[in-house]
Amino acid sequence: MTVEIDAFIAALPPGQREALTALRARLKALLPDHLETMSYAMPGLRQPGPKGKMVVGYAAFSKHLGLYPHSGSVIPLIDCTPFKTSKSGVLFTPERPLPDALLHQIIAVRQAELAAGYGRH
Repeated sequence: MTVEIDAFIAALPPGQREALTALRARLKALLPDHLETMSYAMPGLRQPGPKGKMVVGYAAFSKHLGLYPHSGSVIPLIDCTPFKTSKSGVLFTPERPLPDALLHQIIAVRQAELAAGYGRH
């Protein structure tokens, strides 16, 4: 799957490519045992194991980049100021990447949500 992610990132313009390469490394450092995969046409990381849930994904668009915790419940719980947000993600640019504290908080809230059984039937 990393070949597909490598190709996704390699196809981006230089600034976006550098920004998402750095974000990818930061996410892998925060979630070292998680598996890289493509989900909803974006790279991301999912929990280990055959039934591991998606923790976070990231993508590039024409005017911004986005980080998506694969849940509509995470971002509304976090103060992402001064970044623009949607219900499902936080938007940023190569010139203004997400600070470590915000990235850690998004991952922590998503992991807590998964640990509490979010998405189980």
